[in-house]
Amino acid sequence: MKINVLLIGSGGREHALAWGIAKSPLLNTLYIAPGNPGTESLGENVSLDVSNHAEVQQFIEEHDVKLTVVGPEQPLVEGISDHLEAAGHKVFGPKKAAAMLEGSKEFAKDFMARHNIPTAAYKVFDQDDFEAAAEYIKSQNSYPVVLKADGLAGGKGVLIPESEAEAMEALQELKTGSLSGAASRLVIEEFMVGEEASVFAICDGNSFKVIGNAQDHKRVGEGDTGLNTGGMGAYSPAPILTAELLAKTEKEIILPTISGMKAEGYPYTGFLYVGLMITSEGPKVVEYNCRFGDPECQVIIPRMESDLLEVLVASTNTPLNPLSRGDFSTMDINFDQKYRCTVVLASGGYPQSYEKGKVISGLDSVQDALIFHAGTKRDGDQIVTNGGRVLNVVGSGDTLQEAIELSYTAISKISFEGSFYRSDIGAKGLKHLK
Repeated sequence: MKINVLLIGSGGREHALAWGIAKSPLLNTLYIAPGNPGTESLGENVSLDVSNHAEVQQFIEEHDVKLTVVGPEQPLVEGISDHLEAAGHKVFGPKKAAAMLEGSKEFAKDFMARHNIPTAAYKVFDQDDFEAAAEYIKSQNSYPVVLKADGLAGGKGVLIPESEAEAMEALQELKTGSLSGAASRLVIEEFMVGEEASVFAICDGNSFKVIGNAQDHKRVGEGDTGLNTGGMGAYSPAPILTAELLAKTEKEIILPTISGMKAEGYPYTGFLYVGLMITSEGPKVVEYNCRFGDPECQVIIPRMESDLLEVLVASTNTPLNPLSRGDFSTMDINFDQKYRCTVVLASGGYPQSYEKGKVISGLDSVQDALIFHAGTKRDGDQIVTNGGRVLNVVGSGDTLQEAIELSYTAISKISFEGSFYRSDIGAKGLKHLK
């Protein structure tokens, strides 16, 4: 029997998830709230206030939705899963308490300390006690240093000052600037030396399945310079993550995370993002996210050969599902052997102030790559910009080099006023393949 599905979100991650779900023979109708111009052809975009849980519940009941998939972190941290599950509806995404792995950096660091999960040394300060934080930084006299706003900050809540002067400026920004709302508490971490990569898992509260790995490029500038962003591009798989490192990550990080969450009374369900630093001592956790990464989702979902909806249904034990919860722990999730690379086309000025409403041209000229919309909207017959990260252009190849070249060939055909992109996405991966 086919089922109706509600997917919450509007970005590139949700376009990629919609693309994967829409291919399933289990699907009847896919609703996307609110979706974007890219998801229009995959289902029905609907206008819902996803912060109004009662409104979402009413829509689910009126449209016989059997599974709700939550894409972004904000609704999860606000407890949408708790509300819908209490009303008897199946949700793919962690409950509020489990989503604190992303919702609070302090919670995550304390959790890792309790369960001996490798991560950087840290100390936590209140926002009104930043004088003590300043003295602590000065006493360490070790730079760079990592400053993290405790709460959600759209991927921009991490500052890495490289001197005492920069550190004092960063503290002031966290106290009074645009990040102050997320920085009621501040986590100060030692700077870990190494290369970052990410591993992703689907979890049902008891067990997990690793569904891929990737390497994101968070800095806005070439050579990983400039301000942090939500991600300027990614590729998968990441050659730095050898079979040995992946096995170590599963055993020393993911398994104790899932078992630890269950033991503490908040079983983890949904996507789990584990951001890693590959250090000389092995992989260490940089951060957790309670949802799929963006733009990593855009390079992992296209590699998936298994039925995405079937996997989501199994992990949530959704009614009418031919697979039971026990079957999820033993089911195989298969991927092709190709590489994927996505390059983000961004608005001029991002990640700081930028203009919206710029007409996008060239979308129809791309034939050999996937385009996932992120910050776009429809304006009559035209597609215009509506965010900082506007489009994700995904190339596929038997080699990483081929995937990179296809991405850049395709993205060169698309333009809008002020658009820019990094030209070195994937270069770090190529170094590991030489």
